[in-house]
Formats: sequence, C-alpha cells, structure tokens
Amino acid sequence: MLAAKLLIRGIHLDLTDALRLAATEKAARLLRHNSEIIRIRLDLELDRTHGVGDKFIAKGHIEIGGPDLIASETSEDCYKSLDLLMDKLDGLLRRRHGLKKDHRNHPPGVELDASLPKVEG
Repeated sequence: MLAAKLLIRGIHLDLTDALRLAATEKAARLLRHNSEIIRIRLDLELDRTHGVGDKFIAKGHIEIGGPDLIASETSEDCYKSLDLLMDKLDGLLRRRHGLKKDHRNHPPGVELDASLPKVEG
C-alpha cells in the first residue's frame, strides 16, 4: 500500500538502502495522519553549487484532493533535511485538516434578499 503511494528520487545522489528506508518510515507517518493522500513524491538532491560545502535539499510534494502541498528544506545533512521536510509536511497536513474542520463546524452565514414571513405561535 505504502509503496504504491510513495515515490523517492535521488538527484545527483545515489539512494542507499538506509536512506530509502528512512524516507519510507517517515512518509508512513504522513499516511497514518491522512488516508486521503493520493501520492507522496520525495526528491533528495545534492547541491554542490552554493558555497564551499555540500547542501542537501529535500523536496516533498503531496498529491491530495484539492490543492497539492509542496515544501522543501535545506541543510548540510541529508537525514536532517528529510526530518525537517517531514515536520513541515506534517504541519501543512495538520493546518489543512484544521481549516477543513473549522469550515465544516462553522459554515458561513447565508444572506437572503427577501424578508422572511413572521410566524405567530
């Protein structure tokens, strides 16, 4: 089930088994929170163009009903970038769920053009 919904891609980086396992375990947390997720795409990228050291960029794209959720994080360690990205995506999912719940529990008022008749009782 998880393998069908998760795409992991390494850009300028060879994905080791440990890195793939870490990404899979962290993505499983997102799927536990929200079962309506269609697909999660994770791009782990090694960027050597900025400055002296290597930078690891983790990008995440969650396909879900409505607007997709997209986030990215950068750090000097690939696992740290992955952790930060998962925290950010989890926050986006929680915010989205809270907004949907708030909208469901507090619908906007309806304005009528005509006046309602009085009921005598």
